[in-house]
Amino acid sequence: MQQRHLGKEIWKWIQILAGSLIYSLGLNAFLVANHLAEGGFVGISLLLFYKLHWPVGLTFFIINIPLLFLGARIFGVGFIVKTAVGVGAVSLFTSLTSQLKVPTHDPLLAALYAGVVTGLGLGLIFRSGATTGGSDIIARLVRHRYGIAMGRVLFAIDLCVIGLVVIEVGREVAMYSLVALFVASRVIDFVIEGVKTGKALTIISDRNREIASAIHERLERGTTILKATGGYTGQDRPVVYCVVPREEVTRVQQIVTETDPRAFVVINDVHEVLGEGFTFD
Repeated sequence: MQQRHLGKEIWKWIQILAGSLIYSLGLNAFLVANHLAEGGFVGISLLLFYKLHWPVGLTFFIINIPLLFLGARIFGVGFIVKTAVGVGAVSLFTSLTSQLKVPTHDPLLAALYAGVVTGLGLGLIFRSGATTGGSDIIARLVRHRYGIAMGRVLFAIDLCVIGLVVIEVGREVAMYSLVALFVASRVIDFVIEGVKTGKALTIISDRNREIASAIHERLERGTTILKATGGYTGQDRPVVYCVVPREEVTRVQQIVTETDPRAFVVINDVHEVLGEGFTFD
């Protein structure tokens, strides 16, 4: 058990370092090479590089130091260790790969590639439980002090940085940078949520047993019958719950419609589906 736990911890640290390297490659090869920007503290570092020629990696590290100390005081040293490693690794790898450039005459292409590569790197870092500091620490501090959602704080910071990009660099650069940010956010979600995604169906029907049996026989998928009570009628209304791959949702809907056209069905996205039929046979 201890060896397994140690193995997981080592794997997390490997992900932090690998993610930092990938992120730094995307930053230098596509964003810096094509004079594009970013959100958060990396965006501030890029602006200082474009205007004052300050090294991106070193600048990013220096402006994070006060926040790391403040975060450690409020949330404890244990919380901040992985973030400090993430900040240090991104700073180091950004400096080491500063000469790697992939310039292109198509800014949109550069923005797309930047979004994919930086999103992949950040996704690995976030998946390991670490962050790249900066905006993330500020968002946690604001939530801790004022109870404001982290997403809103992060959005506000990115909005301010992009506003500075509009003023200092230009509107087109800001627009292409927003494309990169959007693509990166989608890739981050993909990396964190995993590829083993599916759909969860909650089916309310008087013919629940027949629907469950049909799903077992025709799709060879398991179901769960949940006990439920109608809020208005007070009567027992068993609910069929099942999780299937996305491509089988239509077949489940067809089964439900054929069995009970009046059935009530709710479909939700599910992520990281583990277990029989998804991760092993």
